[in-house]
Formats: sequence, structure tokens, C-alpha cells
Amino acid sequence: MIGSLRGEVIDREPALDKGHAEVLVDVGGVGYRVTVTSGTLAGLTANAEAFLFVHHHHWEADQKLFGFATKDERAAFEGLLGAHKVGPALALAILATYPPAQLARVLANDDVDALCDVPGVGKKTAQRLLVDLKSTLVLPTLDAEDGEPIDLTEGGQRSAVIADVRAALEALGYSTDEVRAAVGALDPADVAGASESGPLLKKALRALASGA
Repeated sequence: MIGSLRGEVIDREPALDKGHAEVLVDVGGVGYRVTVTSGTLAGLTANAEAFLFVHHHHWEADQKLFGFATKDERAAFEGLLGAHKVGPALALAILATYPPAQLARVLANDDVDALCDVPGVGKKTAQRLLVDLKSTLVLPTLDAEDGEPIDLTEGGQRSAVIADVRAALEALGYSTDEVRAAVGALDPADVAGASESGPLLKKALRALASGA
């Protein structure tokens, strides 16, 4: 079982499908083909040394290496694989859209619409993923202002409130990427205590104005 690779990047294939890319890493004369997200690819330079945390995935008649820049990313990928009907392609697409810290905010905010931004994920799939991921996924801890960790299993009106914020931003003409960034910048503690979208919309607009 391969857990990491350190070697020279001798080839880079750009991301062609759902944010996936591939690199060829030479380790002691042996070239390893590793699938990575476009974000990880951006941090790898051809003909330079690289270190990747690796998930060695086995199918019945095949195997593949998936590489990540951090242990958090690899842990999130493996947690995603534990969710119902989530295979490597979908897990990588989710991480290509939302790195671990951003994904933690999506789950903390019960943001179904944000999961729909992942290529190939519709409303029903996003709703199922939201439930599954909260029970299977280990992500960076998000802390409120008082230092207490935020409970990702809390319910309430968060999903509806966030949906209202996203809809309002879209109506104002902001792009999908801008809406995603603004919602991702919201403090989960503020979202958890929100009973209406107005105050959160103002904070989202401030985040956009500051370049979030």
C-alpha cells in the first residue's frame, strides 16, 4: 500500500474532466502515474521535486494512485469514499470544488445549493450527500468566536437561510464562483444563529467587496 511519494515531476497532464489532472512522478527511476485535483496540480512544477500524500485505491481488477498536497485533503478524500455511492471520481470532483476547510463550511451551513455546484451533483444527490458526509467525514474543526467547536450535525433553518442568500446574490448579478466564495466566507456561528437572510446577505456583500 503506497501512502506517499517523493520524487521529480517529469510530466503534467492538465485537468480535462471535472477538475481532475494527472502527474508522472519519478521515484528512483520508477514513474508513478498519480491523479490529482487541479488545485494540487497548480502547486507542482515540472522537473522539480514534489511530495504527495497518496491514497492507493483498489478495484476488483484495477488500482490507481490519488495524490494530495496535505494530509487533510487525503483524509477528506477517504472520508468522502465512505459516503453512499461516492466513488473516487465524485470524491475528487468535490475536493476540486471545495478544499477541506471550505467543505467543512458547506456542511456546517447545511448548504445544499453549494454541493450542487460540484459537477455532476444534482439537488437530490446533494441532499443525500449532506446527510451522509456529516456522519462519515472528518474535516478541519471550525471554531466559533468563543472558541467552541461548531457542531456539523445541528439542524435549524440554516439551509433555507443560505439558499435565500445565494438566490439574492445571484439576482444581483454575481457569478456562481463569486456566490460560492461569499457564502464560504460566512462564519458558521453567524449562520447557525440566523433566523433570516438579511444580516447574512450584508456580510456576504461585504466579503465580496473585500475580495473574498
